Amino acid sequence: MEASMRQEKLPFTHLHVHTEYSLLDGSAKIKELVARVKELGMDSIAITDHGAMYGAIEFYKAAKEIGIKPIIGCEVYVAAGSCLTKEGKGGYYHLVLLAENEEGYHNLIKLVSYGFIDGFYYKPRIDKALLQQYHKGLIASSACLAGEIPRAILTLEEAEAKKIALEYQE
Repeated sequence: MEASMRQEKLPFTHLHVHTEYSLLDGSAKIKELVARVKELGMDSIAITDHGAMYGAIEFYKAAKEIGIKPIIGCEVYVAAGSCLTKEGKGGYYHLVLLAENEEGYHNLIKLVSYGFIDGFYYKPRIDKALLQQYHKGLIASSACLAGEIPRAILTLEEAEAKKIALEYQE
């Protein structure tokens, strides 16, 4: 086969994956997921279940057992205002948070716990003030179409999307 026709295998890591612990949204069983990642020749994967980290320990152990780098994350719900406000259903955005290191893992645990303990209103929500307080060691991604940045883009508010992105960058 000619060199121009050969495809170079590039490293790839899924950074937004829901497992069986994303209730009503994910069905991937953790052991099967990491086995498939290994079979495909990938060396790492993240799990980002909705609002919770129920599968984090199981995922970590299963991935390590077969030589896959586990990236622990969560797709959190960020309240449009304060997570303590209990007004109107649906006032939140999705945001993917990935633990970059041990400090990030501990901060992610704190954020998810606060979401359930103090911010729960239909969903376990956090807010930007909590995120600012516990951001160290975390990497954020704009998530799916339910994220704050994608929603601004979908409504053709490009300047607002840029403002929001810069706010999260801070």
